[in-house]
Amino acid sequence: MTLLLAGDIGGTKTILQLVEKSDSPAIHTIYQESYHSADFPDLVPIVQQFLVKANTPIPEKACFAIAGPIVKNTAKLTNLAWFLDTERLEEELGIPHISLINDFAAVGYGISGLQKQDLLTLQVGKPQPETPIGIIGAGTGLGQGFLIKQGNEYQVFPSEGGHADFAPRNEIEFQLLRYLLDKHDIQRVSVERVVSGMGIVAIYQFLRDRKFAAESPDIAQVVRTWEQEAGQEEKSVDPGAVIGTAALQGSDRLCEQTLQLFIEAYGAEAGNLALKLLPYAGLYIAGGIAPKILPLIENNGFLLNFTQKGRMRRLLEEIPVYVILNPQVGLIGAALCAARL
Repeated sequence: MTLLLAGDIGGTKTILQLVEKSDSPAIHTIYQESYHSADFPDLVPIVQQFLVKANTPIPEKACFAIAGPIVKNTAKLTNLAWFLDTERLEEELGIPHISLINDFAAVGYGISGLQKQDLLTLQVGKPQPETPIGIIGAGTGLGQGFLIKQGNEYQVFPSEGGHADFAPRNEIEFQLLRYLLDKHDIQRVSVERVVSGMGIVAIYQFLRDRKFAAESPDIAQVVRTWEQEAGQEEKSVDPGAVIGTAALQGSDRLCEQTLQLFIEAYGAEAGNLALKLLPYAGLYIAGGIAPKILPLIENNGFLLNFTQKGRMRRLLEEIPVYVILNPQVGLIGAALCAARL
């Protein structure tokens, strides 16, 4: 058995997990703990405190998934004054082998560690195991990536596809594009501005300001509070979650319209990624939003807009599409990545 340390490192929360790995694909979790990142000056004291509480030997290998780009084995977190370097971490923690990977790359590694109950099949398709795997995930931002089969394993490649241009397809989406350009005084709109948590709020603001439906007082108060807190690192409200809940309950027409437009754009962008990769081994929908709005994903046109690509429709209908339900897929990926070191 090999003792491994996996970490999901974010600006708000750091989750550490100690696992054992044998020759089989499975990993066994020994101990897990979550920490408020801002309470610590660096990752090292968190790991040290974690290992003391776990009361185990020093792990042989570790992999940390970071919410940000990795450059030459170093990473700087966006919302924290942390600068992480693998050599320094190895020296200060006494762990012989440490790797830093992008958090969305960790999702890619984690796919091979998922069980049947961790996935919801949106489209069965016609799987071809030797072809690429695609990943797209809306959460705080919009992550995209892909996996290529190499021997018996897949190599994971993150991308910055979420920052590609938003491509409107109908009149309401063209109006949304113009609204965002004018509102933010910018020259282009990335798809992440629409397909993400902040995208849900942006769509709501657009529909509200264009008076597509009346705004309820309770949700208006949440959105106004969020707007007043613009620029603050920590917000007291989460309008995206409130809008999503109201849409699920069918209690607010404006929220329902917001999620309808969001899901249509999400499906269309997933289809764009699928056209570029032809991932017949599967397209996986990751991120924190999809599992929370599953009934809407299943019934509100995600697949219709995914396959609505003219002459390419039949190709996209053959691609298996799955929603990842396990919120710890990134931790699973970090552990499996550590095992490869």
